[in-house]
Formats: sequence, C-alpha cells, structure tokens
Amino acid sequence: MIPAAIERNYPKRLLKAGWRHMSLFQQPASEPRQDCGFGSMDLVNGGEVTGSMKSMTGYGEATTQSKTAKVSVQFRTLNHRHLDIQLRVPRHYLAIEEAMRQKIRQRISRGRVELFVTRSPIKGTGRKLVLDEVLLDQYLLAIRQAKKRFGLKGEMDLALLSGLPDLFESREEDGIGENERGLVLKTLEAALSNLERSRGREGNHLKLDIQEQIRQLRRICAGLREEAKKVQKSLRDSISFRDGGKLPEGQRGAWEHENSLPKGDIHEEVIRLKSHVDGLWRLVRERGSVGKKMDFLLQEVQRELTTISSKTPYLPVVGLVLTGKEKVEKIREQVQNIE
Repeated sequence: MIPAAIERNYPKRLLKAGWRHMSLFQQPASEPRQDCGFGSMDLVNGGEVTGSMKSMTGYGEATTQSKTAKVSVQFRTLNHRHLDIQLRVPRHYLAIEEAMRQKIRQRISRGRVELFVTRSPIKGTGRKLVLDEVLLDQYLLAIRQAKKRFGLKGEMDLALLSGLPDLFESREEDGIGENERGLVLKTLEAALSNLERSRGREGNHLKLDIQEQIRQLRRICAGLREEAKKVQKSLRDSISFRDGGKLPEGQRGAWEHENSLPKGDIHEEVIRLKSHVDGLWRLVRERGSVGKKMDFLLQEVQRELTTISSKTPYLPVVGLVLTGKEKVEKIREQVQNIE
C-alpha cells in the first residue's frame, strides 16, 4: 500500500513506475540474507555477529574487609562524549587517588564514571590516643604556682592527671598501611569487573538491535543497486535516441515514459554506501571502543543517501532513501549509549 503522503506529492505516472521495489527492505529476518552485490559479510551463531559491545551505562560494586577496616567500592557509569572520572573517596585514600584513576582508564575509555569509596574502621583499630603535652605543661605549671602561693600540701600523681579535662584526645590515624592500600585497589578491581559485566549485558541488547538495523540497510542497498542499473540503462537509451538512434517499434512509448522522470547516475554513490554499511557491520564485531567510529560512519551513510535522493528523485529510490534514513536514526540513537 502506498502511503498517503507520497501519493499526494507524486504524480500518478510515478506511482506506476514500480512501488513494488520498496518492499526490498521489508523482508522478514528469517529469510536468507541478501548481499548488496559487491561482496558478502558472514554471519555466525545463527545470525549474530561475533565480538563484544559495551554500553556506557552500568553499575558495579564490591566489598572487602581486613583486620583494620571494611572497604566498599561502588561504580556508576553514564553516557558522555569523553571519559569523565568523578571520585568520592575518604581522605585516608587521597594518596592513592591517581592509582585508582589509572586502573579505571585501563578498563574504560568513554563515558562518565562515578566512583564512591567508603571506609569503616574495625572496632578498636584505626584510632590512637594522643596526649596534649602543651596543655599538660600548663596544668603542671598552674598546680605548682597554686601550691607555692597558697601553701598547699601533697604530691601530684597519675590519678590527678587522669581527671584533667581535654588532656587526652582520641584521633583517627591519617595514613593507611601498605596492606590496606592493596586491599582498596583489589576491591576496586572487583567492582570494575562487576561493572564490566553489567555494561556488557546492556551492550549485547544494543548490539542485537543495531545488527537488525544494519541488515535492513543492506536490503535497502540491494534495492538501490537494482534501481541504479535501471537509471544507467535509461541514460544510455536517452543518449542513443538523442544522437539519432532509433528505438524499435513499440518501445518509444516506454522510452518517453522513462525519460519523463528526473534521473542521474547513482552507481558510485551506491558503491560508497555499500562500503560504509560494510564498515558498520565490521565495527559491530570489533572489541573495544567503537561508538565514535560508528557515529562517523553513520554520518557518511546519511550523506550518501541524501546525495542519491537528490540525483535521482525517482519514487522507488526516494522511498528506499527515506527508509534508509529512518534506520540510520535508529542506529544513531543506540550508538549514543555505546562506549
């Protein structure tokens, strides 16, 4: 069925030219895959490509405990154009903050990374009792002056010192030992592994959807290749007739109908379009960060589709181009979530 919007904007003679070509991209996914005519791209595992893809959104956490402290690490990652690491750590761990950043950079290349680290000291550890020696000197001096001035008797002892206010203070230890440093980094690695699994699960869902959209683009590519052949033939017939050639009897009406349609040679654009679609397919199979590369190729696919429709505003071609742009936008939406 021809959409009403297209039926209103195109003459009936264009509609008769073959709306059936538009059905190329509507083949069910269960049908055998089509090649665009310039090579093939193998599928494995029942239609799913190999390789891994990671989402930029995810969550991971881990907790470990030593004799001195319990350490909890939590990661949350969000979409971002570049790698943006935000750390929230206790002051005890400020000295190893750069080591934490380095481990994150080794595992994540794109996105906003929020790290939360909490430290809970084990009861009876991690604190020390500090004597305020300056204050003690003042107490002793004041007591000696009082004895001399008022003639007081008695000796000062430890029992007296224990009753003096603010003489002793309980403080947390500022630094951490080498064992706790290793414990923190080990917990960080465990949380990163859990985060990677979370991002991988989400990435698999994105990959399946992108694969299906690329298959649709390949079918559109095949349809445009067929239309390009027809345009080339029409152009050759037009040149022959213009140069004085005569068409066989009975074909003149068909030639006049074909040459009443605006057209141009789109073979080169279709070749480039096929190349970009192949590139998208290969990127889906790659490991590592592919989001920016895919975004660039999608811009190239969009550019070729626009050029094709402007050179040959013929109904079947326009229909295929419009559907192709729709698929490109769907892929672009998903790529915004890919590392």
